[in-house]
Amino acid sequence: MKKYLRLIPLLAAVVLLIDGCKVSYSFSGISIAPDVQTICIEPVVNRATKVNPALANQLTEELNDKFRKLTKLEQVTEAGDLNLLVTIESYDVKATAVTADEVAAMNRLTVTCKVEFTNVLHPEQDIKGQSFASYEDYDSNNSLDMVEGQLCDAIVKKLAEDIFNATVAQW
Repeated sequence: MKKYLRLIPLLAAVVLLIDGCKVSYSFSGISIAPDVQTICIEPVVNRATKVNPALANQLTEELNDKFRKLTKLEQVTEAGDLNLLVTIESYDVKATAVTADEVAAMNRLTVTCKVEFTNVLHPEQDIKGQSFASYEDYDSNNSLDMVEGQLCDAIVKKLAEDIFNATVAQW
């Protein structure tokens, strides 16, 4: 019992030190300054040559959900403390594995986005034109139409995670 009583002053000191810091800390790795209160996530724009009509909306919704669930930021429709604009730049399918007969055994769907992130209160955290890409492989015996929904779901989740980490987790 005496061992635990000696730890109380140490724990109190740690709590006071963390409480006095200018940056919010959490076990999730999110690093948002306490003066940042709002975020504006613009609808994702799709500028890819080949367009999946649902992809931009799907990525917008995934980003909104991620910021809503993992931060305490209020989402606003314009001019937030944080502003996020994502543009889908490419949506490509390429062969990744070729058999001895020179036939594609596996194909890869790759989605590449460009991110503009502005932190109005802390401009040193801005991201200008950084590219993020994610891909999923699928068996070439399946047509893209058969597997596109599943592939896009997985790709969107990865892209949203990467964008979230780069903007507010600074990973």
